[in-house]
Amino acid sequence: MENIAWMAWTLPTAIFFALLATTLGAMTWLAVAYPEAERVGVLRIPTTRGDRLFISLISAAVIHLLWIGLVGTEAILTLPIGEGVEISSLWLATLISLGAAVAIFRTV
Repeated sequence: MENIAWMAWTLPTAIFFALLATTLGAMTWLAVAYPEAERVGVLRIPTTRGDRLFISLISAAVIHLLWIGLVGTEAILTLPIGEGVEISSLWLATLISLGAAVAIFRTV
């Protein structure tokens, strides 16, 4: 069990999976309520909502891995809560990933 101790269930991990489940639920509801035809965007291949979600999730993973490799995860801000809560620079990568997801859903 010591080998997987780093896989702790933390608040950011819980938030990530809750948002992922919410997104998949919303996408399922959209697929049932508003069926869509495939769309051809800048990639010049027909894509659906699910395809664009998959592309955005893969790009988010790549952005975060590049961020960790090039910038790191050091704290950029300490909030004055109790002993102080540090905010990692990975939140900036998350904002970039959200912007990329919006661009993917609009153009791909």
